[in-house]
Amino acid sequence: MSTDHDRVLIVGAGQSGLAAAHAALEQGLRPVLREASGRAAGSWPRYYDSLALFSPARYSGLPGLPFDGDPERYPRRDEVAAYLERYAAVLTGRGAELRTGARVERVRPAGGSGFVARLADGEELTVPALIAATGSFGRPHLPALPGLDTFTGPVLHAAGYRSPASLPGEHVLVVGTGNSAVQIAYELAAERRVTLAGRTPIRFVEQRPLGRDLHFWFRVTGFDRLPLARADAPPASPVLDDGRYRRALRAGRYTRRAMFTRLDGDHAIWPDGRRERVDAVLLATGYRPDLPYLAGLGALTPGGHPRQRRGLSRTHAGLGYLGLEWQRTPASNSLRGVGADARHVVAALARHLRTVR
Repeated sequence: MSTDHDRVLIVGAGQSGLAAAHAALEQGLRPVLREASGRAAGSWPRYYDSLALFSPARYSGLPGLPFDGDPERYPRRDEVAAYLERYAAVLTGRGAELRTGARVERVRPAGGSGFVARLADGEELTVPALIAATGSFGRPHLPALPGLDTFTGPVLHAAGYRSPASLPGEHVLVVGTGNSAVQIAYELAAERRVTLAGRTPIRFVEQRPLGRDLHFWFRVTGFDRLPLARADAPPASPVLDDGRYRRALRAGRYTRRAMFTRLDGDHAIWPDGRRERVDAVLLATGYRPDLPYLAGLGALTPGGHPRQRRGLSRTHAGLGYLGLEWQRTPASNSLRGVGADARHVVAALARHLRTVR
């Protein structure tokens, strides 16, 4: 067990944790990162095979290290993972301490102030400040849809989807109306019959209005800096589209319907009473904050959401969060936006540390 007054434990070494470590070094603090997986690449290695960034490389780099190559391209999953590992190597070269394969299992208060984090391998760290940067990918949201527990075919969350080979059968029912739902439905529709069902309409947004990527306009107008944080209920994200998804929907390559009334065996029952055979269900129903190690600290709501404002805990001095949707701005849970959130959270923690030395 060890402690130092300028050490900050960062749980998670994906994009949020790495941005936090960069901000900590800029503040003269010593970041200590612990990552449960075997790579400092966050959730990116586990996303579906065809996933690419929604924002061009120009707007997607973390602080201090732009993407190589054409700044207008949209980097794909494996390139983003490799970029994050390069970023981690730069940080460790500057003095950040990083361990992968090191899962934080429990955090408890230290005597007086600070926190004690216990890892799965028995390591204990006592630190004056902690940043929970584990995001949400480890906690897929599985809604209690009527009849889902009796459906006889396979049910898969988007977190477990890799390619069309992930799902058997001729007719796949995709639940959701956001980016992942539409992208997966479009991909599946190349070789399957696909019905996309949701409680809200699909909100398509042009990817390149007036010939410039939407994120150019976000930067010019200041949209990405708007203080529109929502603690527990982020709004549904629009579907960024270069035209292919709308064209495919109009052409009938996949079908959009209102949410089914219930599932019954291997059938979906629609609001008009019609029964339709379904071979598999894919849930593109989002995620919730993945913070089980804080459960005994009293920092979370009964639903597992952090009690926080703009990334700073309302219950514990010295505790911060990164990687939450709409934490401070519309860009908070993204490569392009997490750097600004990290600077905000780490600066506040640095001020706190100066008061407790």
